[in-house]
Amino acid sequence: MEESKTSFNAVAKQEKQKNRIYLGFIYAFLVIAALSVLFPFYWMIQSSFKTLEDYTSELIPSFFPIPMTFDNYIQAWTAVSLGRYMLNTFIFAIITTLILLVVCILAAFAFARLEFKGKNIVFTIFLATMMIPMELFTITNYATIVNLNLRNTFIGLIFPSVMSVFYIYLLRQNFMQVPDQVYYAAKVDGSSDLKYLIKVLIPLSKPTLISIAILKFIECWNSYVWPRLITTKESYFLISNGIQTLRTSGFGREHIPAMMAAVVCVSIPLLVLFAVFRKQIMSGVSKSGLKG
Repeated sequence: MEESKTSFNAVAKQEKQKNRIYLGFIYAFLVIAALSVLFPFYWMIQSSFKTLEDYTSELIPSFFPIPMTFDNYIQAWTAVSLGRYMLNTFIFAIITTLILLVVCILAAFAFARLEFKGKNIVFTIFLATMMIPMELFTITNYATIVNLNLRNTFIGLIFPSVMSVFYIYLLRQNFMQVPDQVYYAAKVDGSSDLKYLIKVLIPLSKPTLISIAILKFIECWNSYVWPRLITTKESYFLISNGIQTLRTSGFGREHIPAMMAAVVCVSIPLLVLFAVFRKQIMSGVSKSGLKG
């Protein structure tokens, strides 16, 4: 009996050691992966505090800027109208996100709760459009905006971005998780479909809606191709235009630390947004479910 117990303890000890070694490899891989992702951000930030003379004269790049200078941020802010570009981007992102939320909520509710002829076929076609390369949509949207004489307008910037099949699908899955009995009970009480949507579904789907709003805002803030195509006047430039203008003007290529400072200024709003709402983003995505 004692021999079997000793043998069992030895096996258990070996298994525990194997688990520790396995977990050690997993954590080591995760640490290396995290460092490989975070290192470019660290390098960008520390380079933004170096003087141009120190940056260009370093034979071996230093990991800590000594002495530190904030002049790069002042130069980046004044070299181009960075504040104006950020304001334009903020307006573009806010309006686009609000309109997209309205469109996605109504479309998702129609596909989730309303019954109409050909609903499943239409929804299948909707999902099939996700297989089409975005470049094709860009070409057709550009031709449409040009034909409507909407270049260099906020309408031309916003209009092609107010609908997303993926977000409609995500929200539809969330709506379908609410039991049908709740909908039928609301109808028995005399509630209209719109009132049921506003009073029941939207409050229950708040985490997903917050996630969609944040992700769309980030998408608009990082938008590059469409603003470059549709805007030629500086008064409508977004932040992507501003960074490109700074780079191609010669100043950004010659003064790399100031270019890094500009990129840091552009990145800060998104980093703060994600840091504040990361729990809502994770919660919204996890609660969307995969119900068909």
